[in-house]
Amino acid sequence: MTGTQPRDAAAFPWPVPLPRDAAAVEGPGFTLQARTAVTGDQTAVGILTNLASARTDGEIDLDPTAAGPGITLSITDAETPESYRLITSADGVAVTGSDEAGLFYGIQTLTQLIARTDDGWRIPAVEIADSPRFAYRGVMLDVARHFFPVEVVLDVIDRAAQLKLNHLHLHLTDDQGWRIEIPSRPELTRLASATAIGGDPGGLYTAEDYARIVAYAAARHMTVVPEIDLPGHTHAVGLAYPDLVEEPVISDHIREVVETYGSTLPVAGEPYEGLAVGFSSLRIGDAATEAFVTDVVTDLAAMTPGPYLHVGGDEALGTDPADYAEFVSLASRIVADAGKVPVMWHEAGAASDLHPGTVGQYWGFVSPTDGMDDKARGFVTRGGRIILSPADAVYLDMKDAADSELGLTWANGVTSVERAYAWEPGTVLDGVAESDILGVEAALWTETVRSPDDIDTLMFPRIAAAAEAAWSPASDLNPLRTWDSFRERVGALDGLWSALGIRFRRSPEIPWRDEETS
Repeated sequence: MTGTQPRDAAAFPWPVPLPRDAAAVEGPGFTLQARTAVTGDQTAVGILTNLASARTDGEIDLDPTAAGPGITLSITDAETPESYRLITSADGVAVTGSDEAGLFYGIQTLTQLIARTDDGWRIPAVEIADSPRFAYRGVMLDVARHFFPVEVVLDVIDRAAQLKLNHLHLHLTDDQGWRIEIPSRPELTRLASATAIGGDPGGLYTAEDYARIVAYAAARHMTVVPEIDLPGHTHAVGLAYPDLVEEPVISDHIREVVETYGSTLPVAGEPYEGLAVGFSSLRIGDAATEAFVTDVVTDLAAMTPGPYLHVGGDEALGTDPADYAEFVSLASRIVADAGKVPVMWHEAGAASDLHPGTVGQYWGFVSPTDGMDDKARGFVTRGGRIILSPADAVYLDMKDAADSELGLTWANGVTSVERAYAWEPGTVLDGVAESDILGVEAALWTETVRSPDDIDTLMFPRIAAAAEAAWSPASDLNPLRTWDSFRERVGALDGLWSALGIRFRRSPEIPWRDEETS
């Protein structure tokens, strides 16, 4: 196979994200029976059985005891992690993963290929060899501006994993609340977790809650990346430890945001329920502050089996620049000393003494402005890599239409589905090679997000565009890595997403299939 070249590329229901190599082959494909045989890895069998039942409205039961042609799921040693092969014919279906994750992703592709026809449910005849472009494929959920219970986070994990995303970045702290229990600092959740934007109720994750999220994610081949945002976004810290924070810095910018959004000005020692940013800062240079950061990072690292720990560093507008550089360098070393890879937003790349190998997360625009790209390149020069989260492409909290009741527009206006798709990771930052890019992450900040329905509405279908940027070949390497192809392929997911209970917005940019027969 030398690329995705089906007989009728425009009409063929290739999955999202687009596979690396795929071909439609001659033959009718595999017709699913009411009881269809399935054999192989038992964990994978259970996953596929549940997905196939949901996709077919319970009409298809995959049964290891059934006779006749069926589906085989297996794992074989291969050099490429997370890769898989999928072969379908009238005689059956074989999905072979290079590892457990690869088999899991092959199952997601297979589920997307199940289609209703006039004669029942069928999987087209295909040969697919697939592997990811980037090792890091993430989604971020902000649980600080508005809090979401564990069950909602688990649903986000399921939705993201089905699109082959493999990292969940949890933004656990901000001016509005501290959401994660830190055993050595119980005052943080006891005194700083009760509120959210607009006076909505807050909440917290106990250590047991967090362990449940981590385990659930791991079972779906997702790594949790916890974020404690420092030294700014720390007003809530002052509710528990007033001696560790500076007085709020009320600039003209803060007043403008408050006036524009009907928000409120922060007051030291009082919970903040507005949405302005950049006014808060830890008190830098104090031994007590360093002890606090060390305690928090050490505890959180012990609770987190994944390799990464994010310590923020963005929008520290209330922090003196020299103090900021001193602090982010210190924080990066504290994280490294705790045995984790430090991750920081791109502003920290301007500091000259970051721990070598610190990962930078770029949230500037697809066309960088104001030296954002220079700061991001600072991580690469110190041996680190970059996670790309351009705000005007993959910030899912942006409005997707001008008349949307949800979302904001500060990232160059409305982010349509087409704009979420029409960018290329390899061309955002000049001087940053493909090998310097760790991956792509879509971010959902929750200033306007208050419910699980709101999460789905803003995530879908645009998260599928981010998933394709993270997984699929570069747009110049495959003829189907185009907007026209993508919108057709997403439209074919109508039935699957509905069956899985995803409350996606039926964007008029997408030609939804509404379960047309083929």
